[in-house]
Amino acid sequence: MYVVFSNFNALQSLYGTRRYTRNVQIQSEQTPKPGDARLPSLDRSRVMKALRTSAAGFVATQAAVLGAITAIDSLRKRRTPLTGEFPHMAPQHVSADGNSLTLYCYGQDVYDEMLADITHARHVVFFESFIVKDDETGLAFKDALIAAARRGVDVYVILDTWGNANQDPRFRRFPRLAHMHAINFPFVRTGVFTGRSRDKGRDHRKILVVDDRVGYVGGYNIGTVYAKHWRDTHIRIQGPGVWELSNTFREMWNAYRKTKHPVLKAEGTHDWNSGLQAVVNTPARNVYPIESMYFDALSRATTRAWITMAYFVPDSPLIDTIVETAQRGVDVRILIPQYSNHIYVDWVGRPHYSRLLNAGVRIFLYQNAMVHAKTMTVDGKWSTVGTANIDRLSLRGNFEVNMEIYSPQFAAAMEKIFTLDLSNAIELTDQVWEARSPLAKAAERVLGPLAPLL
Repeated sequence: MYVVFSNFNALQSLYGTRRYTRNVQIQSEQTPKPGDARLPSLDRSRVMKALRTSAAGFVATQAAVLGAITAIDSLRKRRTPLTGEFPHMAPQHVSADGNSLTLYCYGQDVYDEMLADITHARHVVFFESFIVKDDETGLAFKDALIAAARRGVDVYVILDTWGNANQDPRFRRFPRLAHMHAINFPFVRTGVFTGRSRDKGRDHRKILVVDDRVGYVGGYNIGTVYAKHWRDTHIRIQGPGVWELSNTFREMWNAYRKTKHPVLKAEGTHDWNSGLQAVVNTPARNVYPIESMYFDALSRATTRAWITMAYFVPDSPLIDTIVETAQRGVDVRILIPQYSNHIYVDWVGRPHYSRLLNAGVRIFLYQNAMVHAKTMTVDGKWSTVGTANIDRLSLRGNFEVNMEIYSPQFAAAMEKIFTLDLSNAIELTDQVWEARSPLAKAAERVLGPLAPLL
């Protein structure tokens, strides 16, 4: 998760700009009609100065609050660091519409399977990740990809430069091999300023496809810290549903490859499998269906909707839908980190809690480890696992992919893991929430307007 000033219109609406002042009608040169009271003239320069001063003051206040929260959180981490220990279960294996699915909630388990599949690759490997750490785990993946290319497997790699900006740049470079093809997704996305769709969004996806035979997707980035100390969710697909991920990667590769890179032939599928589909946010096309997927699932819910989310900063329409779902008697539960790795995101999301709790939504805070999963399961029938958080960057800014799975067997496995996660969480009750300090409430009011930027 990261802060990007990726929506300039959001900044305009927050802090006031020329767009606002152009709508101010200056009346000072108009001659009043007989009988009209003469109005004092409005000095345009003074209005602009007042707006700039107010905006600067508010931004300075936000910066001060962010600084204080970060400092306090840093102190907390030193005094009572997260243990990184949490309950987890072995990979869950289920079948869904002709596909074999494996559900992982422990990083080392999914990494071992991924590396084994890369090692046994015979024809092609697609690998795409937001973060690959320059550490023991990241090196194991890089070595496996290079080894596959050296034995004649066509290897295609996409890494997001922004996500890996704090790693050694040399680690993102791959040797020149006939079968090794790599793209570093651009660090600067100028579409923020130009409006050009192609130049918008970060590549926040995590995809691995081997021989069009097996595919992986979920919340896990690649790194040693994620292997054993972060709680996340990933799935492995074996069967016709792999096409969903393979085609998603091919489209991304062809859109951003350089002329030196080969074109990946995109093919349709003869298997229109409605029970297992990839839902893909594509900023380059201004297409963002993942939020609509959440709307639809919540609107259909009749008994329960259980959400696990690393960063929970929903927009107003999604909040409305969650509230309406709970108010009609659906058991809505939201599991989020007690302290995430980006503490400012926690605070920006907090202004929604009172309304959610008042509507009957139950909020649980995961302890001792960072929960980074992006999942939801509804009515014991429908589930989603993917890369998109419930925040503006994921739902309206980044390249993301979520698998939408209609399978009671898979939903049962998801609920089993969710129940285990609750054993490592504390419930945030109305009484506890309303008893927070006035200073905390003031900080939430100051930081709340940052939601459109996260």
